[in-house]
Amino acid sequence: MKQLSRPARRAHLVVHVAVSVGWLGLTLGLLTLSVTGYASESPDTTVAAYRAMKIFSDWLLIPVALLTLVSGLIVSLGTPWGLARHRWIVVKFWLTLATVLLTAFSLRPGIDRLAADAVAGTPDTGLSMVAAPSVATATYFFVTAISVLKPWGPTKRGSRLRAAQSAEVRERARKRPSGAVS
Repeated sequence: MKQLSRPARRAHLVVHVAVSVGWLGLTLGLLTLSVTGYASESPDTTVAAYRAMKIFSDWLLIPVALLTLVSGLIVSLGTPWGLARHRWIVVKFWLTLATVLLTAFSLRPGIDRLAADAVAGTPDTGLSMVAAPSVATATYFFVTAISVLKPWGPTKRGSRLRAAQSAEVRERARKRPSGAVS
């Protein structure tokens, strides 16, 4: 993919960070609502918490998850970071892809069932819907941490590309006349 211009790269990075943080916040909200529904002594509070989870799930969960994935791909493919040059990006990509799929095929249907049961008068009082947002929140915190800390260094591909770029720069410098100024 062609490298993004500096303004485009910055704009895409802002979008990616904003939706990623939004996804983390949304998941924290879902966790808060699920704990409230689980721990409440009031059936009305439980129903309200689970119905609120459904509203967030219906309107925000999938779009925010997909936008996080797509914006991350654009940023990685359109910048020198690349998608497979650094281990932390590879880990972040696979965790994001896995959580998008789990969100679409497990979390969202689980929230739908939880809300339907609550409205029907038989709210789930088990920890099932506390566990999913807990794991998701922990995963997003981990992904955020590796985005900031950038651990683990380059992949083998990234090392080869870096070595090739360094050799190319050395070759250009060698060919430049000794009195030339860049």
